[in-house]
Amino acid sequence: MKKMILVLLAALLVLAGCSSTKEQSSEKKDGLKKVTVVLDWTPNTNHTGLYVAKEKGYFKEQGLDVDIIKPGEAGADQLVASGKADFGIGYQEGLTQARTQGVPIVSIAAIIQHNTSGFASPAGKNIKSPKDFEGKKYGGYGAPVEEAIMKSIMEKDHADVKKVDIMNIGDTDYFTAVKRDIDFAWIYYAWTGIEAELRGEKLNMLYVKDYSDKLDYYTPVLTASEKLIAKDPDMVKAFVAATSKGYEYAISEPDKAAEILSKAEPDLDKDLVKKSQEWLASRYRDDAEQWGVQKLSVWKNYGEWMKENKLLEGDFNPKEAFTNEFLPKK
Repeated sequence: MKKMILVLLAALLVLAGCSSTKEQSSEKKDGLKKVTVVLDWTPNTNHTGLYVAKEKGYFKEQGLDVDIIKPGEAGADQLVASGKADFGIGYQEGLTQARTQGVPIVSIAAIIQHNTSGFASPAGKNIKSPKDFEGKKYGGYGAPVEEAIMKSIMEKDHADVKKVDIMNIGDTDYFTAVKRDIDFAWIYYAWTGIEAELRGEKLNMLYVKDYSDKLDYYTPVLTASEKLIAKDPDMVKAFVAATSKGYEYAISEPDKAAEILSKAEPDLDKDLVKKSQEWLASRYRDDAEQWGVQKLSVWKNYGEWMKENKLLEGDFNPKEAFTNEFLPKK
């Protein structure tokens, strides 16, 4: 579910400046404004609100005809920055890095209020604390942020990240990797953790947010470009209103929402979708006053953490990285 955050930033800069890019939202179909939203990964329960909004007609109520697109080779951040897609699913870490490189994308809603990712290992590996990472094999996707986060939480446990054997396993299936190549990996519990439950495989899960407030960042988020926000704020507001309604439905009706996602994406395991949806239902909004709201402190804290860990090359202004202005008024 997670992609490398530092991939192709140079390409993003080029794409963001293209003046010949087709404007998707200018097209009309049956009186509705054509809009595209690009996913970050294979469809899953992080995305359910979008599928609900489409199936239940919430987008049409707002005058929009929305296509939900899978990312392919080009990531969502690239497509949104270039204007080849109107909206995308991204991550606070990737957006923070992109903005320091001059890529004008903005988070317009937090899909999940708190970070549900962490380091997971089969219970038989006996990895119960960051100290236990020492002498073990970690399988990742090759981004500097992985080692930085591991180092950060290991230091709190008086452990040394240099004693971890870090391997790049790319997109290798977690369950295959931990049986064959590695001892632990970074996962989202809502999907891989729930799959482990269904398989009857007990995991030890160390959530990164439990070790530092600065690591409780928004992942994933809904994104748009500064250009689109300036050009068509009413469309952005309409899209966020419908999407918010979709996620609120998923919160109150997780079983029905799971059925909608499974119908739209029949290749997904229905049992996994249902159980994952039940687990996420209370976590989309969690302790926030409404779905999607973001706090300046979260953007500021994580930006500072990235700077402290030499993951940012340029200046980062957290106030410009996100906005709550398009969320429905409560």
